[in-house]
Amino acid sequence: MSKKRDSLSQNFISRSSQFGSHPDEWQAIRTQVAERFNRQYRGEAFELPPEVEAMPIFRDWAAGTLSAKVASPFWEIAQPQKNQHCLDIGCGVSFLVYPWRDWGAFFYGQEISTVAQDALTARGPQLNSKLFKGVHLGAAHELNYEDAQFDLAIATGWSCYFPRDYWTLVMSEVKRVLKPNGQFVFDVLDPEKPLATDWGVLETYLGAEVFLESIAEWEKTIAAAGAKTSRQSGELFDLYSVHF
Repeated sequence: MSKKRDSLSQNFISRSSQFGSHPDEWQAIRTQVAERFNRQYRGEAFELPPEVEAMPIFRDWAAGTLSAKVASPFWEIAQPQKNQHCLDIGCGVSFLVYPWRDWGAFFYGQEISTVAQDALTARGPQLNSKLFKGVHLGAAHELNYEDAQFDLAIATGWSCYFPRDYWTLVMSEVKRVLKPNGQFVFDVLDPEKPLATDWGVLETYLGAEVFLESIAEWEKTIAAAGAKTSRQSGELFDLYSVHF
C-alpha cells in the first residue's frame, strides 16, 4: 500500500506543475473547482481509489476533522470591524459559519459555486438582512463591484487551485475594489508543510487539481504587485495580510 501511496504522491507532484499555465485553461480550472465544491455542498458521495481512502488525511476528511487543520483564521490578523464593507472572494458559505453578526461588518461575497451562492442568497438575509449585502456569481479576476468600495477583502482556501499568473490578475482586481487604505487577506499553500502533498493528492481525487509552488515564488508574485505584507503560518496554509 505504501508503494501505491508513494506513486500517487509522485504523480501528483509531477502533474501539479504542468496544468493551468495559460489563460485559456483558467476557465477549465474554475469549472473543475466549482464542480468539486458543488458536490461537497450538495453532500454527494465521492468515489475514491482504495489507496487514497487508506491515507490518514482521507480519514480526517471523512470524519470532518480536517477542516480545522486547513481553515485559515483570517480574523486573527484582520478582524472585520463594525460598519466596515468587506468582500469575501470565494466565500463559500462564510456568512453562515463565521461570526459576521458579532463583528457588525457588512458582508459582500463573490463565488463560483452555484450551490454556495444559492445557500447564501436564501439564508443570509434570514441571519441578518442589514449586514448581508449579497453574493455575486463570478470569477475572482472579474469582481462585480465598484472601484474603492471595500475596507477589507478576503480570499482564503482556494489560491492553490490556480497558477500564480492568475493570482497576479486577482491581486490587481482586488487593488481596484479596495479603498486606498484597504487590506487584503489571503492564504497560500506551503508545499513544505508535512500535510501538503497528501492533501494535494486528496484534493486531486476529489476533483480539483492543486499547484505546489514554493512560498519564495509566491512572495515574488506578491512583491511584484507592489504589496506590503505580514505573514502568519498555519498547519497547511500561510496567511498573508497585504496593503497596496
